[in-house]
Amino acid sequence: MTFQPTLPLGGYAGWGVLKRTMAVQQQAFAASAANQRDEAYFREKIGAINTAEELVADRRLLGVALGAYGLDNDINNKYFIRKVLEDGTLTPGALANRLADKQYLKLSTAFGFGDLSTPRNKISDFADKTIALYRTRQFETAVGNQNSDYRLALNTERELQTLANRSISEDTKWFTIMGSAPLRQVFQTALGLPSSFASLDLDQQLGVLKTRAEAKFGETSISQFSDPEKIETLVKTFLLRSELSSTPAVTSRGMIALQLLQS
Repeated sequence: MTFQPTLPLGGYAGWGVLKRTMAVQQQAFAASAANQRDEAYFREKIGAINTAEELVADRRLLGVALGAYGLDNDINNKYFIRKVLEDGTLTPGALANRLADKQYLKLSTAFGFGDLSTPRNKISDFADKTIALYRTRQFETAVGNQNSDYRLALNTERELQTLANRSISEDTKWFTIMGSAPLRQVFQTALGLPSSFASLDLDQQLGVLKTRAEAKFGETSISQFSDPEKIETLVKTFLLRSELSSTPAVTSRGMIALQLLQS
């Protein structure tokens, strides 16, 4: 039987339950028979892979590799993934550098097929590191199958602090968020922006996001989210706003909670 996380409640209250029980649930998820089989196969076989062509030809290996970076939906796009891997990351024209979703860049960097004479999957701890990423992502997917908002929240907790600490310009950090569908959705919802916001010119979007972020969090920067408390506030606001927007009749309790967050 496929593992299913226990999510007895929805909304922000359910998020609190998930966070309190997540360590135990993650252990149970990792111990499931299906995950154990896939991980054992990956550990046994990945070190023998020499090229991107060999990787995409083995569906089980490719499934773990893509799953580690949240790219599961590309499992059948073998030519595309092969191109991402073979181009590498060292030239501006490389496919991974031209794609808005930087998970492809992380995938290509991790394997190094296009950058190194000996790919990184030959390194002794490569399997362990990839499987750790795979477990995290697949647990998020399992949660998301029951509650998509929780998956977005988990992704935000994992990705945003890393982005906040990167040594790149603040505008580049914002553009990275705009190019990441999960992070964009969290910010747009938390900042009270409509779905049509994405149709604006990118520079206009940047200006609006900065203005709203300063009003909500006190600063225009993404670097402020190196503070876990700022991320917690963002996630809380996102979950409350999302819950309210999906409820036909907004309860006074929910409205009061949102007003408190906005004050």
